[in-house]
Amino acid sequence: MRHRCEICGKKPSFGHNVSHSNRKTSRRWLPNIQKTSIVINGVTRSVQACTRCIRTARKHLTV
Repeated sequence: MRHRCEICGKKPSFGHNVSHSNRKTSRRWLPNIQKTSIVINGVTRSVQACTRCIRTARKHLTV
C-alpha cells in the first residue's frame, strides 16, 4: 500500500529513535491511511485517504 493520502498528500515523516544513551537510529512515522469511498465533486470514488480527511469529509457531508 502506498503511504500517501490522495486528498491532502500527507506522507511519511522521518526522524530518529533516541535511546537513553543518546544513540540515534532511523525511523518513520506513517500516516493512518484507510481505503474508503468518498463523494468528491458529486462523484463517489474509492480512495486511500488519511483518517483526518475522512473525518473532515464526513463532517461536511452530514450537514
